[in-house]
Amino acid sequence: EAKKRDHRKVGTRLDLFSFHDEAPGMAFFHAKGMDMWNALLDYWREAHRAAGYVETKTPVLLNRKLWEKSGHWDNYRENMYTCVIDDEEYAIKPMNCPGGMLLYKTRSYSYRDLPLRAGEVGLVHRHELSGALSGLFRVRSFHQDDAHIFMTPDQIETEVLGVLRLAEQIYNKFGLTFHLELSTRPEKSIGTDAQWEQATSGLEKALKHYGQEYFINEGDGAFYGPKIDIHIKDALGRTWQCGTVQLDMALPERFDLTYKGQDNDKHRPIMIHRVIYGSMERFFGILVEHFAGRFPLWLAPVQAVILPITQDLADHADQVKTDLEAAGIRCEVDHRNETLKKKIREAQINYVPLILTIGEKEKETGTLSVRTLDGKVKLGLSPAEFVTPVQKHIKKRILDDIVL
Repeated sequence: EAKKRDHRKVGTRLDLFSFHDEAPGMAFFHAKGMDMWNALLDYWREAHRAAGYVETKTPVLLNRKLWEKSGHWDNYRENMYTCVIDDEEYAIKPMNCPGGMLLYKTRSYSYRDLPLRAGEVGLVHRHELSGALSGLFRVRSFHQDDAHIFMTPDQIETEVLGVLRLAEQIYNKFGLTFHLELSTRPEKSIGTDAQWEQATSGLEKALKHYGQEYFINEGDGAFYGPKIDIHIKDALGRTWQCGTVQLDMALPERFDLTYKGQDNDKHRPIMIHRVIYGSMERFFGILVEHFAGRFPLWLAPVQAVILPITQDLADHADQVKTDLEAAGIRCEVDHRNETLKKKIREAQINYVPLILTIGEKEKETGTLSVRTLDGKVKLGLSPAEFVTPVQKHIKKRILDDIVL
């Protein structure tokens, strides 16, 4: 079953993405793959806007001084792509965080401005060994749906809880369940005992408030703070660590981030790094295997295929396509000189959710005959009878198949 679902095979068959020797470990997304990618991104933006996030964007290339300040130059350089420009050393970012710190420092903040939730779907590059590369699951170039939340100490529990609820909402759209793991202070760490106690206690309170059972990994946190990892489960029962909520006591210190408290003094904000998709490329690959290419209507690269019964109906089929695209439905016309039976079979094999057959009767009456993935056929639907429920289904991003 896992072989049948292999995202590399399904991705090739559905014309979603490819890899080329000219760019090892870097995916090329085709037009249909980009339709899916944009659907994922649109949903991410909508969900985050509703949860009070702002979206930001930082450069891909930053100088050595920044990476020294963040600690990456000393601790992560072997995984970074570096270059020299005008006699100065630069690195392509392996993470979005340091750029996010510079954004915070562009203005001053009061406790009233916090929490600040700043999201960025940033393009990062990490040098993975060529033997470790594996389709979309292990790449060298990928987009990370980072967000940095800057807050006061008493906001930790509320903000962590907010991230967990947002993650649940997003994963639910794909029918993905998950379990949670809390990683605590390792032997080597920075920060005081009091800071670690406050940070770990904040995460634990949020987890208890959230109400789902969680596992504790003693001493498995990062040197700069405790974290919660979110492991999703796919249709085959495999688990994937995608989401993470990471408290960071290092970067606010290194970049001297401050806010003005109620006492008018400067204070250091608490900061969370968090991702939900994680690597978008990897999440895309997980979804391809989770759904085995049978995507819900809102995510399907081709939502409807139009099959003219004869070549004489080609122009009418093209007009139907134009009308449906204007209504926001992704569709294509199969103009090949093949039998209708073969075209229907191929559309079903490729899991196109809606198959429209156009004959003389449909042309004369201006109606549509529609076959859904369950094999049921509806004859003589007016365009409105078809478009309205389809638009509603897509807008609500419903997981189940559409019933007309």
